[in-house]
Amino acid sequence: MEEIQMRVRTPRGRQLLGVVEAMLGAGKFRVKCTDMKIRICRIPGRLRRRMWVRQSAVVLVEPWEIQGDERGDIVWRYTKTQANWLQRKGLLDI
Repeated sequence: MEEIQMRVRTPRGRQLLGVVEAMLGAGKFRVKCTDMKIRICRIPGRLRRRMWVRQSAVVLVEPWEIQGDERGDIVWRYTKTQANWLQRKGLLDI
């Protein structure tokens, strides 16, 4: 049986992988990133109605230019299958 090739969006530039720890309300989330920092992240307005994020979801975070160690934007949410693939490849070590 052939293995199916999967295309998964990976971090580029300053982007990091993270896991949502808590939903804080008002479109904000506490996310633990792969650099072991906890950031308060939001979903930008252009993605707000298209992306639904829950607790323990694997997300792609882009830290802000200012306060980058404390805050960031969630730019992508991975499905369960994609998150499992990231973990198997060793990209998601949290």
